[in-house]
Amino acid sequence: MSLTTRESPKGKRVALFVTCMVDALYPQTGLASVAILRKLGVDVYFPMDQTCCGQPGFNAGYRQEACTVASQALRAFKKADVIVTPSGSCAAMIRHEYPQLFADDPVLKPQADRMAANTWELTEFIVEGLGVSDLDIQLPQPQTFAFHDSCHGLRLLGLGDAARTLINNVNNASVVDLNENDVCCGFGGLFAVKMAAVSSAMLQRKIDNINACTAATILVGDVSCLAHMNAGLQKQGKPPRVRHIAEVLAEGIGE
Repeated sequence: MSLTTRESPKGKRVALFVTCMVDALYPQTGLASVAILRKLGVDVYFPMDQTCCGQPGFNAGYRQEACTVASQALRAFKKADVIVTPSGSCAAMIRHEYPQLFADDPVLKPQADRMAANTWELTEFIVEGLGVSDLDIQLPQPQTFAFHDSCHGLRLLGLGDAARTLINNVNNASVVDLNENDVCCGFGGLFAVKMAAVSSAMLQRKIDNINACTAATILVGDVSCLAHMNAGLQKQGKPPRVRHIAEVLAEGIGE
């Protein structure tokens, strides 16, 4: 099943792939994702044997180790008709790399292709999958937002419009531009570890743009970028200003 012919997810039960960093560091993002899906009347469940998508090992060049980790994801979501994740990065790993990662495995290749075709990033699922652009929600008070477009989601999945569409239709929410919104924050997973000096320089440029932005909150679709940018702000003695879009949408729901 190719991505160009994947079936509509409407009316189907959804398996939530919460991702490692959300599970370990930002569980509120996972809870917010569930609240949004339930608001939409989606039957959502959480496969308890899910672990990592394998992206860290894959990005480091450890293909066999990545296959081992990714194989567990294939098992955990083998029966899932629709998979939704609050991470453009993990969705990109599954959609673009799994078919190649298991290309020579006659048993797992069909499973990898199926999982790739059935996986959606959260805002993409809502707007493009379900055809919902307005959640009919309102924030408790007026807030101004700007978007940072995370690399994997923007460049591999073509995300961006869906998240903006949802926020633009939230009462009490307004959107302004973040300068260089599509420029990498410098995290890049292992890149921030292996190329720390370059990563820090990229982060500083991103923080400069955030400090110059009139929006109170910068929205992202990946908690890895969130963690990196908020850490940069805190090192300057400033409060964190970056949030995952799911948390803001859930706030509008009242969760």
